[in-house]
Order: sequence, then C-alpha cells, then structure tokens
Amino acid sequence: MADNATQTTDFAVFTGPVFRPGEPGYEAEIAGFQTAYTHRPALVVGAAHAEDVRAAVEYAARHGLPVAVQATGHGLSVAAEGGVLISTARMTDIRIDSGTRTARVGAGVRAGALVEAAARFGLAPLNGSSPSVGVVGYTLGGGLGLLAREFGYAADHVRTIELVTADGRMRTLRPGDELFGAVLGSGGNFGVVTALELGLVPVRTVYGGQLVFDEPLAGPALEAWRQWTATVPEQLTSTVTTLTYPDIPQVPEALRGRYVASIRVAFDGSAEEGERLVAPLRAVGARLRDDLRDMPYTESHTIHSDPDHPHAYAATNAVLGELTGDALAALAAATGPVGSIPAVVDIRHLGGALGRPSQAGVSVDRRDAAYVVRVITMPAPAAGAGVPAEHGAVREVLAPWTIGHSLAFLYGAGDGADDAQTRAGYAPDTYARLAALKSKYDPHNMFRFNRNIRPAA
Repeated sequence: MADNATQTTDFAVFTGPVFRPGEPGYEAEIAGFQTAYTHRPALVVGAAHAEDVRAAVEYAARHGLPVAVQATGHGLSVAAEGGVLISTARMTDIRIDSGTRTARVGAGVRAGALVEAAARFGLAPLNGSSPSVGVVGYTLGGGLGLLAREFGYAADHVRTIELVTADGRMRTLRPGDELFGAVLGSGGNFGVVTALELGLVPVRTVYGGQLVFDEPLAGPALEAWRQWTATVPEQLTSTVTTLTYPDIPQVPEALRGRYVASIRVAFDGSAEEGERLVAPLRAVGARLRDDLRDMPYTESHTIHSDPDHPHAYAATNAVLGELTGDALAALAAATGPVGSIPAVVDIRHLGGALGRPSQAGVSVDRRDAAYVVRVITMPAPAAGAGVPAEHGAVREVLAPWTIGHSLAFLYGAGDGADDAQTRAGYAPDTYARLAALKSKYDPHNMFRFNRNIRPAA
C-alpha cells in the first residue's frame, strides 16, 4: 500500500467520501442488510457517480487490490477482508421513459423506489418480493420476480449495461456485445455496474396476497398448492413458505409460535378471475390469514411481507425438474414441526416465460426447471465455522429431484463458495464461456468477492 501522502493525493480524485478502518463513518458505510457477514476492506469508496467507481477500480488495479461492491448488502455471499469496497448506495438516479417503457437506474437504486417511479406512468419493473433490495444486484443474479412466470427473468429485459471493467474502462454494453450476456446472471464477476437500462411492463394493479394455514392444515395446503400449480395460467406466479414463527412481539399475536404454510399469490388479471383461480386453495380449510385482494402495484411488496430490518441469515437452494408428492412429503418431514431441520422453506413455482430461452445470451440456465426450493437458516455462529449443516441435509433430501441450484439464492455461508459450487449454477458450456471471458476481462480475478468464476487457465 502506498504511504499516507500518496494516498491523500490518490483520494483527491473522488467526489464521494473515502473511509479507512478506524475512521469515523467506516462502520456505518460497510454495514448492510445482512448482519452475519460484513465486508472489512482496507478502503471504502462511497461512490457519488460512475467516475468515482472508475477511479476506485483504477486505484485498486494500480495497487494490486481486489474489489468488492455493495449497494444494500442483501445478497452478500463472500465477505472481503482487505481490498477496496465500492459502496454504490448514493447512486440513486432514476429516469423513466414512458414512450419506450424503459427505466435507467443508478447502481444504488432500490426496488421500492423504482416501483414508485414507474407507477406514475402506469408501468412496473420486474422486481422481486422485497422493496429494499438493490435493483442492480437483483438483476445481475437473474431477477426472479413477482410476475416472473408471465414476463420471465428481469435480466432478460435489460437494454443496456454501463460497466467499469478491471482495466478501469467505462463500457456501455448492449445485446450482441460478448460481455452483455456474461454480466447478466454472473453476479458481479466482470466489473462494477454503474447503471442499467431496463424494460418496464404495463401493469398498474395486481391481485395477490397470502393464504396462511395453521399446522393441522399445513400438509394438505402444501399438497393442494403442488397440484394447483399444474393448472394455473402464466399470468399467475406463486410461492409456498413453511416456517415456525418466533414468539416475539414483532409477529402478529395470532401467528406467534405457530408452524404454518403460507401461500403467496401474484396474478396479473382481474380480481374476479383471481378469486376463481384461488378457490381450490381456499377449499383446503380455515385460514389464519387471507388477505388476497386487488391492489395497486405499489403495494405488491405486501404479498410476501419480507422482513424490512437488517438481520442475519444464510440460505441454500435446489432447482427441481419436478415436484412430486414424494419430494414434497420428504421435504415436509425433514423441515416440518417434528423434523430435524429448523429452517424457513420457500418453494417457488417456475415455468411459463421463465422456461423460454434468452434472446441475448443471458447467463441464467436451468430454464427447464419447474420449481426452486429455497432454505433459509440461521448462519454458522462464527466465520470459518463452515456451511450450516442444515443446508447439506436439505439438499440430500431433495437430491433425487434436483437438477442444479441458483447462485442468486445462495446467501452467506461463504465457506462453501468454492469452484464446484459456482460451476453447479451453470450448464457446463455456459461456465466455460464465462471462465474464458473472465480470463480476458479480469485475468487477475479482481472481482472475486462473490460466487466466483475463476479465469480460465
């Protein structure tokens, strides 16, 4: 590292603030939504704009340092020890073009802000369940959204990418450029995205909400949902979640301490048609909660009601070719109220537009998958403690039906972020293509605080 005088000169190029360990503001700047794992860089650059990002990458390259990126910290997978952290949280510019149905979003824009901005024009982004998630990070992971079966992955709707690569060069990528499809689906392996131009969809309202069944009806609700998903149109995307709610004041009293199955529905259609479609689910029996309704799209985050406060978590997942009755029963037996694996289990129905090939070479594979099972646990108690044992146990239960996993839904548990885990997130030819491009554009693996694609030898 250069001496302090040289560093002061280097840092003068930044418009945004710069922080080093022990300095005021450092701890606040590195904090993110994920509290179990935290970046501990030697330098944090609070980027105010794209030129700050470019200068930070150039600085890192000059000093032989690796680079991590954080906007909100939701998807932190591998924490940096040393190196440079570029915080993009200040880059929150949003520009909507209603004529072309597009949005240009800065690297720090959160989903809720984009939903609100697009709604003023009768449009909606292909956002996920949480309004506090960063749009760019979510999209670089593929982007499995609330209406994914109707519109496909958010990554498939990207028009342009503004990217700073390891050589400190600013690039604008479009479909047809060799890096365009590589960046989308690889989660930050090829550089720092400073902005995206995204396609929007003409959705003003959505019929949705939750049906929550108490423990005696959880099993029947799971099986009813499994059979029901074979009958619904592409305009309907749903998930089912099983969990035991903690007995704490933050949880509604009716749910405290209960093991439940919660079915979440998002339907791009009329309330009348939505009511008809969900009738087989309501026929399961009494619900602890039933708030299905027609709502403005700006309220769509209430469908999942994701936690809005920073907390600790780790997660694994399995992408399934099919969800048989036996698969569902085995999963419920392992993770249910009398099972041995304490976890939040979330099963997402895929298919529809998600099964169609990308027209721009987006690096999201397993498009023949029917479901993805996410398993969220408490993280290992300390760094270096290994991957939570529950992760391996659930994956073993689901192994007969598993065709891969989604790198976007691997949260924390960075001890397991090895080459084999990353390879399993792609088809072999996709991984080979990405590794070759990594060798070309990031040969020293500057961008490695992620589910890392290593440069091809």
